[in-house]
Amino acid sequence: MNMTSPRPAPADHALRESLHRVGYLADADLATTVWLAGELQRPLLIEGDAGVGKTALATALAQSLDAQLVRLQCFEGLDMAQAAYEWNYGRQLMAIRLHEGDGQGVKESDVFSRDFLLERPLLKAISQDGPCVLLIDEIDRADEAFEAFLLEVLAEYQITVPEIGTIRARHIPRVILTSNGTRELSDALRRRCLYHHLDYPSLAREMAIVKSALPEADTQLVEEAVQFVQRLRKEDLIKIPGIAETLDWVSALHRMNHNLLPEDMTVLLTTLGCLLKTREDRFALGADRARQLIEGRRTVGVAEKSPDNTSAQASSP
Repeated sequence: MNMTSPRPAPADHALRESLHRVGYLADADLATTVWLAGELQRPLLIEGDAGVGKTALATALAQSLDAQLVRLQCFEGLDMAQAAYEWNYGRQLMAIRLHEGDGQGVKESDVFSRDFLLERPLLKAISQDGPCVLLIDEIDRADEAFEAFLLEVLAEYQITVPEIGTIRARHIPRVILTSNGTRELSDALRRRCLYHHLDYPSLAREMAIVKSALPEADTQLVEEAVQFVQRLRKEDLIKIPGIAETLDWVSALHRMNHNLLPEDMTVLLTTLGCLLKTREDRFALGADRARQLIEGRRTVGVAEKSPDNTSAQASSP
């Protein structure tokens, strides 16, 4: 009889479990893509609507790897000085005056060295002595010129400072770029990255997320609240509530000592500031429509479906 040892769990499964331990429920597709990005030392581009858990993934990954999280928040007009490095001109000027006061000449190397360099997120990430997760958040908000500069950094994980030379990464960082799709990204950037699209979680997965993040909340409240939010997302809203809004709402209802959604629509409406974040959305949802969204909420066994059978993924923030 042939005896074989059991196959070890796949590395992507181990990563998935590690993310789960820090509160991020990733499905198999996402976990595999994140794992492959690390193995191939490639950036990971994640697209999806605001509130689906893109930024939270980077935070959870850093926690699961016991790595430093470095975040670059992108915006229109972002340039190299804000993203990579700039010189500490005040300190350079002081050094020049000290040299002059001592009657010594000032050489370029006296004031253009790493001691006078201010590290911004990109340089900080490649200068880490240990593991690092670099989050480049909302890359779609930056312009194409910055995108071109970023490609150079991501190609070799190095930054060239003309005055002192090329600074290479001591440890290749795990890079996650997020995009809300406000503009189309270049083909060159997409080719550089592995890709994953993150959608709003399914009903079963969102229930699992909320129960994991708020174990103190009553199960019936969680099920009813998540069903309500899932229906609410199908409304014609300016800003669709994300997972963070669901968590805020359930937490608020729990703190108000509700173990299910309140029957009194006046009470329920007073809590919708947790979900609806624009004036138009808030006042478009009246008591009658809220009651319609609640209809059929007490379905038995809805949460019993395994979140592993769904394709969406998300996290508690």
